[in-house]
Amino acid sequence: MQLQLISFVLIILHCMDYTGCQQHSSSRHRQNKQISGVSSGCQQGGCLTCSDYNGCLSCKPRFFMHLERIGMKQIGVCMTSCPPGFYDTRSPERNTCTKCRSECDSCFNKNFCTHCRAGFYLHLGKCQENCPEGLVRSDTQRECVPRCPAECEACVNSETCTWCRPGLYQLSGRCHHVCPEDYEPNDILMECTPQVHCEVGEWSEWSPCSRPGKTCGFKRGQETRTRQLLQSPSPFGNPCPGMSETKQCLVKNRKCPGGRRKNEQRGRKNRNNRKDKENQEGRRERKRERERERDTGEREDSDNRNKTEHRHRRGHDTDPVSPEDGLVQ
Repeated sequence: MQLQLISFVLIILHCMDYTGCQQHSSSRHRQNKQISGVSSGCQQGGCLTCSDYNGCLSCKPRFFMHLERIGMKQIGVCMTSCPPGFYDTRSPERNTCTKCRSECDSCFNKNFCTHCRAGFYLHLGKCQENCPEGLVRSDTQRECVPRCPAECEACVNSETCTWCRPGLYQLSGRCHHVCPEDYEPNDILMECTPQVHCEVGEWSEWSPCSRPGKTCGFKRGQETRTRQLLQSPSPFGNPCPGMSETKQCLVKNRKCPGGRRKNEQRGRKNRNNRKDKENQEGRRERKRERERERDTGEREDSDNRNKTEHRHRRGHDTDPVSPEDGLVQ
């Protein structure tokens, strides 16, 4: 409708000159004749009808007519969705893009803004310069936000925090210095996360009785059973119990293959060891006997020498004095 009105005004101004009016009338007649029923000659795929001067005059179904201003001129453009700052209006005749209120950057309709221009703050779909009581202005969000509790950096309302101050952990909209029971602190997310406890499976059957390093020739051994880890614990969760158990067991003595030969070899070795031991004892006994005999002989020789010397001394003392020895000159 606006395009038709603009075209009508231009025609009137041009018709002040009769000749120009005739020329324009004939040109307009040819243009209308050319536009009538045209759909394939438009440059844009969404246009149903168009003109070289005004662009799209009508759009295909499901497209929205949007007027773009180029200097003093407006060009019709058919779009699948309206650009920022406009909202779509649907009607049986045609779909159009309508500009939002001046304080809105984007809107849902003329009475409901979704984002505000700089200097305005969104509250309940309206952009306003000042926020209601209990709310404060947020320049980053361009919204009126609740006045958060002291321990909150950001909040939904005065009782629900979305981000806590440094050193505090968030849980269910509240900030905690120490996480409640069954929760543990997460220093990466700065949240209280549920504790995860260790979970293990059922015990397996006991293994056959065996002995480490041996497969035969024993009576006492060990049996072992194990279980699988189902859930690893979190840093503060309950740790895992033992994953294996061992107990003593008794088995029927199972002789090793070739055991008789080994026993015979062991018996011969033991006999040889006993013989060697006996031989060593015999040699030591004979040596001690020789030493006793040698000591006995030495004592007898010493006694004989002592007896001989004693007789010799006794015989010397009892010799008679000759008469000549007794004469005095």
